[in-house]
Amino acid sequence: MRHPELPALNMTQAFRDLVQIGITLTSERNLATLLERILSEGRRFTHAEAGTLFLREGDLLRFAVVQNERLARELGEDEMRRRLQEEPLQLRELSLAGHVALTGDILNLHDTYAIPPDRPYSFDPRVDARLDYRTQSILVVPLQDPAGNILGVLELLNALGRNGAIVPFDAQYEGLVRSLASQAAVAIRNARLEDLSFKDALTDVYNRRYFMVRMEEEFKRHTRFVEPLALALVDLDHFKDVNDRFGHRTGDEALRDVARLLLKHSRSFSVVTRYGGDEFAIILVNTGRLGALTYGERIRAVVEQHAFGHGRVTVSLGVACLPDDGTSADDLIAAADRALYDAKRLGRNRVAAP
Repeated sequence: MRHPELPALNMTQAFRDLVQIGITLTSERNLATLLERILSEGRRFTHAEAGTLFLREGDLLRFAVVQNERLARELGEDEMRRRLQEEPLQLRELSLAGHVALTGDILNLHDTYAIPPDRPYSFDPRVDARLDYRTQSILVVPLQDPAGNILGVLELLNALGRNGAIVPFDAQYEGLVRSLASQAAVAIRNARLEDLSFKDALTDVYNRRYFMVRMEEEFKRHTRFVEPLALALVDLDHFKDVNDRFGHRTGDEALRDVARLLLKHSRSFSVVTRYGGDEFAIILVNTGRLGALTYGERIRAVVEQHAFGHGRVTVSLGVACLPDDGTSADDLIAAADRALYDAKRLGRNRVAAP
């Protein structure tokens, strides 16, 4: 039954939209962008106030995407994600997402706080408590590919009626969202396969090939929307000495540690890549000169303070941005490279800009 407060659903148009969405999803190469789009489309179809997307990793479900504009305004995007992502879900706990990931069922619940105790799943109110939020209606759908593999779970929270009040999800949405989730699962599987060709085998961050692809894409976005674009080049100081004194295995571990630190202390939409050897390149989207310098100094301090297995490690950084330091992607790379050279020439363990 459709709740009277929900907008009427045009099924014919909805299925046309699904076809177009499927085309869009399968053409998206970047996994992070793809996951955001899947959740956005699910929310749009169902008039959901918020949503989360989990990816399955063995016996765990990890929060991959969180969208909740109200919480993002109140807590800030980073703090909202931190509170949700700090603890992955154990698959066999009696959670809603875990049940769906194991069974492939759809759950469409009108009130998460009124689940009868005899159900093979339950809602954990501690998540709401951590966020000062109340999840009332919820639609939980498996991301299941045609072979039956469940790659993750899509949760849509709090359907909104015409007057903005929270209402139950329309049962008609279930088939539509399952179709969307099936298309999404295929797109995720394909993106993961392509992702492997763009990953550096040693550090598990993106490789130089991917850096060049994304740099061109972000430059086009910069040109179209006139948003600033920055680049940080990071070079390990005296890295040859580490290999010579402690061996290449120790050097490899130092590179992996630096890569992990870069991922941990960069925003989710920054692009962290291994540029080559002991050098990393981070594309800083929608970031100007001041933001790039602040980021560079933060990374420099984090690396210097980190307890590496063999001893102290420092890095030098060169940052540059558009439109300040050029008019093309090549200009940006060249400017950051010159700044990195200056940082090393001036004594290392520092950040420099053109």
